[in-house]
Amino acid sequence: MPAKSKAQQKAAGAALSAKRGETKVSELQGAAKQMYDSMSEDELEDFASTDREGLPDKIEGDD
Repeated sequence: MPAKSKAQQKAAGAALSAKRGETKVSELQGAAKQMYDSMSEDELEDFASTDREGLPDKIEGDD
């Protein structure tokens, strides 16, 4: 499932980085922390790899 906004794509990228051990989990905030806790690495990769072109910056309900 692709990301629906640039903010969601960015949060997924941060969560994916933490899942892979590239960044510290303690550095995650908001939506990235929630995504880290609730999504698998494969799910995060799908969101993070979404092409940002044409996506809105943020949608109602994004954190």
